[in-house]
Amino acid sequence: MSKQCASDLTETPEVTLPATAGCVADQQPELWRAYQELGAAVAAAGPLESRTRRLIHLALAMGADSEGATHSHARRALAEGLTAAELDHVAFLAVTTLGWPQAMRGLSWIRDVSCKKQG
Repeated sequence: MSKQCASDLTETPEVTLPATAGCVADQQPELWRAYQELGAAVAAAGPLESRTRRLIHLALAMGADSEGATHSHARRALAEGLTAAELDHVAFLAVTTLGWPQAMRGLSWIRDVSCKKQG
C-alpha cells in the first residue's frame, strides 16, 4: 500500500492540519484513515446537510470547551463557504446555554481563525 499524505484522507484537504495532528496523521495513516472513515459514517447516518452538520460540530466544540476543535471546525466551515458572521452567530446562540464567559471564549476562538483568514 502506498503512503498517503494526511490531507489526502480528509474531507477538507485544503485546510492544513495543525502541526501535531498532521504529524500523527502522517506517521499513523491507518489510524487517521479509520478516524476519517468514522467521521464519514456518522455524517451519512442522518438527514442533516453538510452546512448544518458543520455548525453543529462548531457548537459542540465550543460546548466541550475545546479550543483546538473550535479552531478546526471554524477553519473547515470557512473553507466550505460559511461566513464569519454565521460562525459568530453560533457563539452568540451559545450565550443562553453555555453562559456569557464560555460563549465569548468560543467567539474568541472562532475569531482567531476568521479574522486571520480575512487579514
